[in-house]
Amino acid sequence: MATRGEFKVAITKQDLVFAAAHFITFAGHRCETLHGHNYRAGVIVEGGLEQDTWFVLDFAAVKKLMRRLTDELDHRVLLPRDNPKLTISEENGSVRVAFDGQPRYVFPARDCVILPIPNTTVEMLSQYLAGRVRAELGSLHLKAIEVEVEENFGQSASYRETLD
Repeated sequence: MATRGEFKVAITKQDLVFAAAHFITFAGHRCETLHGHNYRAGVIVEGGLEQDTWFVLDFAAVKKLMRRLTDELDHRVLLPRDNPKLTISEENGSVRVAFDGQPRYVFPARDCVILPIPNTTVEMLSQYLAGRVRAELGSLHLKAIEVEVEENFGQSASYRETLD
């Protein structure tokens, strides 16, 4: 009797964290106030074993990648570039954010990360990070990548991509 299986590797270290400020826009033309979270991220990759090493991937390389990605977001204001209700502009070292045409915030540019997402929900943050992980690990033969982002203890979202 033949058996088939796949390997899944999870990395959910305590240092894969970032503290960041954000706000989200809701249906009904409402924008919540700026607030922050101590986020935690984790990644699961699925795939076959590398022939020479007998592992899916090197834990150290993925931890280093995830630390770099979370460090990019750490102690920043997260802004969603693709939100149709927001206008985000950068000039003279400042980022200006208008909601529905009305000025709302001005931040130092060095304190902001403008992300290619429509809203800074944990769903969109997990999808964004999964895409970054995929782009970085693209040369490996992986079958799936899943990233979870927790914004509060017991409150998280994950995004899973299957790869061809």
